[in-house]
Amino acid sequence: MKLKNASALSLIFLTVFVDLLGFGILIPILPTFAKKELLVDETAIGIAIAAYSLTQFFFNPIFGNLSDKYGRKKIIVICLFLNAMGYVLFAYTHSYFMLLFSRVIAGIGGSSIGVAQAYIADVTTPENRSKGMGMIGAAFGLGFVFGPMIGGMLSKYGYFVTGFGSAFFSIFAFVLTIIFLPEPKRDKSKSLERSRKLLDTSSIKIILNKSDLSLLMILFFILTFSVANIYGTFALLGFKVYHFTDLQNGYIYGILGLSSAIVQAGLLAQISKFFSKGKLISIGAFCMMIGLGMIPFGGSFFGLAIIGIILSLGTGTLQPILLSLISEIASEAEQGITLGFNQSLSAFARVLGPLWGGFAFEFLGYPFPFLTGSFFSLVILILSIFYLPKILKLRHGTVG
Repeated sequence: MKLKNASALSLIFLTVFVDLLGFGILIPILPTFAKKELLVDETAIGIAIAAYSLTQFFFNPIFGNLSDKYGRKKIIVICLFLNAMGYVLFAYTHSYFMLLFSRVIAGIGGSSIGVAQAYIADVTTPENRSKGMGMIGAAFGLGFVFGPMIGGMLSKYGYFVTGFGSAFFSIFAFVLTIIFLPEPKRDKSKSLERSRKLLDTSSIKIILNKSDLSLLMILFFILTFSVANIYGTFALLGFKVYHFTDLQNGYIYGILGLSSAIVQAGLLAQISKFFSKGKLISIGAFCMMIGLGMIPFGGSFFGLAIIGIILSLGTGTLQPILLSLISEIASEAEQGITLGFNQSLSAFARVLGPLWGGFAFEFLGYPFPFLTGSFFSLVILILSIFYLPKILKLRHGTVG
């Protein structure tokens, strides 16, 4: 893969991976912690998870904008420090309010993914950007492999230890970034001057006026919402329905992450030789639809593991392909604001998903969050077959 800076790509991968280890530690732990220790219901758990993403909804475009003007590295460093502070607050949580507050601080710190994606765009060539974005996805996947398993093991020593375990990885990534991560070389003369404000409406209007870019962002929004339905409910399914321990839940999340990492780190590049990006989006949506729809009926640890692999094949394919197309369409001067806005929309989807997932789990029954995600995956499949090729035909002749 020809890169402008291969070592920088490796370092941003390592930085994101180490940080997401900390995030992954809390994935299977937070729902059961809130249920067992704080004695809250599923809807309240959904709100706590949504608070993290609601914060990201506001801060992702801000940080993307600021990174365009002041550099990627500075923003990433600040976010990593805030992330660690959010995890420390979780360690001391003894009330639902404290849990919400810790998630807001961690949400601000977790608003650097759009910046990391812009960093990838800075150090990759357009033809190799899909693989570069796939490395970010692989970092997510690997974080979800080892993080939940570490979290499950640390939970044996108490949730206090688990919170500090998460903080340790973010602090380590913080130090790693300061010392080793270079600021990518960019043509700053092409960067647009923007004032600091909560929502950069002028830039957002430019983005949304591009029909192909808008459609891709809608697809990414639906993808994120579909998966976000199970953020809190998947661990609750294991805990309440299958009577899994935190460690068993961690293993399930680890299987999901490993499968996704394998797809995004290598398998996707091989498959891309035989299928166009449009076809890959359709294949990914189909796997997601089947995986999400079958989760409530897995029946056992082994059954859920097999279904989880199918789901990960779908998400591991869709995420990097859609991100690559979004980055390719956005101008060089607007990489940060475009990817930041896309991550902000994704964060909003991660607000709606847990809210609906928690509500549906509590009041409609445990299958409904997963069936909801399956239905919206079908929507992606339909749009990718009948609408996406027409929109992207002029720009990407091989998408269909």
